[in-house]
Amino acid sequence: MRDFNRVTALYERLSKDDEQQGESNSILNQKRFLEDFARKSGMTNIKHFTDDGYTGRNFNRPGFQAMLAEAEAGKIGTIIVKDMSRFGRNYLEVGFYTEILFPKKQIRFVAINNSVDSDKPQDNDFTPFLNIMNEWYAKDTSNKIKSIFLSRMSDGKRCSGSIPYGYNRLPEDKQTLVVDPVASQVVKHIFELAAESLTPPAIARQLTEEKVLIPSAYT
Repeated sequence: MRDFNRVTALYERLSKDDEQQGESNSILNQKRFLEDFARKSGMTNIKHFTDDGYTGRNFNRPGFQAMLAEAEAGKIGTIIVKDMSRFGRNYLEVGFYTEILFPKKQIRFVAINNSVDSDKPQDNDFTPFLNIMNEWYAKDTSNKIKSIFLSRMSDGKRCSGSIPYGYNRLPEDKQTLVVDPVASQVVKHIFELAAESLTPPAIARQLTEEKVLIPSAYT
């Protein structure tokens, strides 16, 4: 028998890749969406668990782990997510929680946009396929990003937004780096001090004594 006084957990997650898809998946919009659903469903005692900037393939997320700890302790009666991909993108991990742990703890699980509701098992036949597709999407996205980076590197283009100390961007071509005549001399000086067996702290102290500008002064 489910205890309806237990917490209704609203879980939100956003990864770096999700941010490129616009505001619809933003943490704020997810919270509003879940709160609206909970309110219309007559659910009270709600509590948010949030992970911002975490991939769905990683289940060692602080918000997720905090929710899981309360679930294990019997404090949560219902878990609601916007869709299955917000919960996670690993078929086996998601299946363990939704098919084994949550039923064992008498926790209702709802993924609104996928029409998944553990209180209505007849509507959940497609859930395993959703989990497989979500995992495939994460792997496909990862492979595409790797492919883009490899292509940029093969073309001699940089894949990092930061500039190595001792270089500057060309004003007319942000992809091309040129040696900074001042900072490059500092870099050479650092290597010379290291060749004299000075430790990094000793080198830092000497550069400070010489009033050498910090790296951010050159960016």
